[in-house]
Amino acid sequence: MIEELAGVELGGTKTIVVRGRPGAIRDRVEFPTLSPDSTLRHAADIIEAWHAERAIAALGIASFGPVRVDERAPDYSEILTTPKPGWSGARVRTLLCERLELPTAIDTDVNAAALAEYALGAAQDCAIMVYVTIGTGIGGGILVDGKPVHGILHPEIGHLRLRRAAGDRFAGHCPFHGDCLEGLVSGPALAARFGRHPAEVPSDDPAWQPVAADLAELVASLILSYSPQRIVIGGGVAQRQTHLLTAATAAVPRLLAAYLTDVTAKQLRELVVTPDLEDDAGPTGALLLARRASEASRA
Repeated sequence: MIEELAGVELGGTKTIVVRGRPGAIRDRVEFPTLSPDSTLRHAADIIEAWHAERAIAALGIASFGPVRVDERAPDYSEILTTPKPGWSGARVRTLLCERLELPTAIDTDVNAAALAEYALGAAQDCAIMVYVTIGTGIGGGILVDGKPVHGILHPEIGHLRLRRAAGDRFAGHCPFHGDCLEGLVSGPALAARFGRHPAEVPSDDPAWQPVAADLAELVASLILSYSPQRIVIGGGVAQRQTHLLTAATAAVPRLLAAYLTDVTAKQLRELVVTPDLEDDAGPTGALLLARRASEASRA
């Protein structure tokens, strides 16, 4: 009998709770991410009801970060310092699992999405891949041979400070760093930069040019740092503003300045892609984490 798994993708704007197995999501519930208590208890209620219908074997949690992913740490699974009000110090795993004793694994939402694209999507057979999400915030997950990179914490690509576009005087919107990547290119940063919702700015408006330049700097930096075989860029901003990724990718060869001569425009179109799994990448990754927890509990 195929085991039933549950997954929670905890995002900065919305939370998605799913059950099924990787590649076969059977049920899906979405709701806004509000306070830690109300959001996580609502997710727990859903999982508890599903568990009463048919036993859930394990739970995977794909959380926005920064979040402690080291199982040996005393604050394991807690949200660390975050600009999202009320969430710093939130005990994600505790609030989700206090009523259900389930094997549980937690990782960042972008690492989970990376696992999904590696297993079932755009990065299959890629020994080194990077997943970047551009939405309410910016996050990045890095896989090496299918395993997420963890170290002192986990990669925080969204807070890199990159070379600014010439003449761009936008101060940035990040409360910690001002003009880090998240402060320049995330959804709230774009709204602050443009003075209106990004959807209201035409794709041919010159205001997009420094944004594309910022994203190009990120892509060039990832290529130089990790030599990935695939960079998958998802999230609401990337998916709705498709012209942005096209313009950014086209600018990368100029930034590399013929240093990596085999990184051509053609190769970049194959290297930098959008998610095959689209909005299912994060939830599928959460189910993959649940599968990992289930396997570890039987080992």
